[in-house]
Amino acid sequence: MRVFITGGTGLIGSAVVAELLGNGHTVLALTRSDASALAAEKAGAEPLRGGLADLDVLRAGAARADGVIHLAFSNDFSSADAVANAVAEETAALTALGEELVGSDRPFVTCSGTPAVPGRASTEADPASTDGPVGGRSRTVTTILGLASRGVRTSAVRLPRTVHNQGDGGFAGLLTNIARQSGVSGYPGDGTQRWPAVHALDAAVLFRLALERAEAGTAWHAVADEGDQVRDIAAVIGKRLSLPVESVPAETYGPLGQIFSADQPSSSAHTRQALGWEPKHPGLLEDLENIQP
Repeated sequence: MRVFITGGTGLIGSAVVAELLGNGHTVLALTRSDASALAAEKAGAEPLRGGLADLDVLRAGAARADGVIHLAFSNDFSSADAVANAVAEETAALTALGEELVGSDRPFVTCSGTPAVPGRASTEADPASTDGPVGGRSRTVTTILGLASRGVRTSAVRLPRTVHNQGDGGFAGLLTNIARQSGVSGYPGDGTQRWPAVHALDAAVLFRLALERAEAGTAWHAVADEGDQVRDIAAVIGKRLSLPVESVPAETYGPLGQIFSADQPSSSAHTRQALGWEPKHPGLLEDLENIQP
């Protein structure tokens, strides 16, 4: 099918584009700049110039496609206002895309985060987390899933806090960047809190499977590692960068401090059984060994 994708040149999106093209689909990719347009073309996709704020462009892209995958998000976590603005921009974009697809029975795959459930690993049956600085993303995705009753084959791939490739990406990537800047490979609290993770190439397979097979209104977990302790993540980062590893205040991580401190393991058992998804690429701790000093 012809697939319109937002965020198609990012760490996850570039893997999704390659996965789609490698399985017989064609791709129309939203691109914000000349550089991203060239990257999309080089990957084999057709670029469509525009950003998430260009709602008419989004509608036009969806109208030209047999299905839509949404991945784009302004990953500016510098302040609470920046995060709120990014969430608002995404909400408007998803609303526009969804309205364009109403009554078409076409697939619309979006993404959110795996929820945190006290005392156990979260599952696909748990509601999306709507608290915290990015809780608005989950509220919007829940609304989009409701379009199943209006003739859209909606599904949501819930991504863990770290989607990684070659030692970069996600929350672990943020820990690495902060460690480079501060000279300490830090973790909040005692570091026993667990973060789920998945390799970007494995996540890409799940996005394709959801596009092709998922029933309307369903949520899926792109989780390979159910939960790595954050102090273990910091230890590998510290080893690779030759930096001390120690606990630091949650405030070090700004608006993400609360999320960084939370224990949030997650299961993908149902996703694996129902869609036949099976992660094959290196886990997070192994992949972090690719961090360059």
